[in-house]
Amino acid sequence: MESAIALLDCNNFYASVERVFDASTQKRPIVVLSANDGCIISRSREARELPVAMGAPLFKVEELLSEHNAAVLSANFTLYGDMSARVMESLQTFTPDVEVYSVDEAFLQIDAEKNDLTALGFEIQEKLYKWTGIPASIGIAETKTLAKLTNKIAKDSEKTNGVLNLYRSPYLNTALERTPVERVWGIGAASTKKLKRQGIETARQLRDMDLRRAQKMLSVVGARIVLELRGVRCLPLDTNPPPRRSIIASRSFGEKITELKFLREAVALFLTRAAEKLRKHNLAAHAITVFVATNRFQPENYYSNAATHSSAYPTDVNQELQTWTFGCLEKIFRAGFFYCRAGVILSGLVPADKLTTRMYDDECWERFRKVMKAVDEINRKFGRDTVRFAVVNPEATWQGKCERRSSRYTTRFDEILRVK
Repeated sequence: MESAIALLDCNNFYASVERVFDASTQKRPIVVLSANDGCIISRSREARELPVAMGAPLFKVEELLSEHNAAVLSANFTLYGDMSARVMESLQTFTPDVEVYSVDEAFLQIDAEKNDLTALGFEIQEKLYKWTGIPASIGIAETKTLAKLTNKIAKDSEKTNGVLNLYRSPYLNTALERTPVERVWGIGAASTKKLKRQGIETARQLRDMDLRRAQKMLSVVGARIVLELRGVRCLPLDTNPPPRRSIIASRSFGEKITELKFLREAVALFLTRAAEKLRKHNLAAHAITVFVATNRFQPENYYSNAATHSSAYPTDVNQELQTWTFGCLEKIFRAGFFYCRAGVILSGLVPADKLTTRMYDDECWERFRKVMKAVDEINRKFGRDTVRFAVVNPEATWQGKCERRSSRYTTRFDEILRVK
């Protein structure tokens, strides 16, 4: 079977998700803010044209955004994650070979013999918008690297209407000639400087360079990029990603913390979130690392530290993980500092269904596991934190600022969309 690779990239994903549920933002500039409503992490096309730079602090562009009646929103990661899952599930309708590359991107392997690739690209784009409300651009070519390049052209050119097929196309040389080498997937700033010093300015020149020379300049990775640009598939579709090696839950605080009891409350909440992911992926952890930090922009009062607890017996229950966590926190806590960030990292992950019987307290541990299974089921059915440990306070005042966050329409019954 001859197959093509397509890259689907959702346009301005965070901003597009917000537009799905708020019709008043359809033609307005939209920006989405980072944790604590600090910097801009997503912009609609209208916001980019103002112009508003990615990563710009809100206070520097707030006046400009107000002048243009822009929608300024706090990040709503719960909603974005759920909508991303819906997008990726929708793609399975067209082909079972889907590699989820990021929250808003996916590679698809398509049978080139049985399908009109251009027509299929428009069909995917149209149905995805109909089913989820998310606009997307699609690039189709022989390899992942070419599909990525083609997608960028499709997104930037109005003539393509968001879909471009360069699979075995006579126009591929023209596309490569017009693409600066720095826009090739995998070519970073350092590699760009090396290539330009050798007179290689475009993707076509990179494709045509001697393979041994490419490997010498850019290592094996660079040689693979050259081969991919030639249509030789070196990066296979990864439909079964490797199991997680670690799980992290971390956040900056909305207000500084000085007392141990509030820091315990914070890391307990982070642990709860990390443990939920742990059990969702059917994993157990051998070790946990707890870290804390003050404001790094105040070096005269800066403090950061971390501690790790490891065990011969991996676990996936909060009761044990909390004991490990609080023990680590007490080791690294220092009075007199204003803490602005903390987090937990679960590591040494192993499949939870292959855990062996413990030498001690096995009966108690198995009882804890049953309790957590029941808690997860209740929270899944009735909403997160319906049942939680007393030390966890999801509404604490130290929580990060998200004063402009939209409702979590698809995951919370009490925030479901209401039509007046």
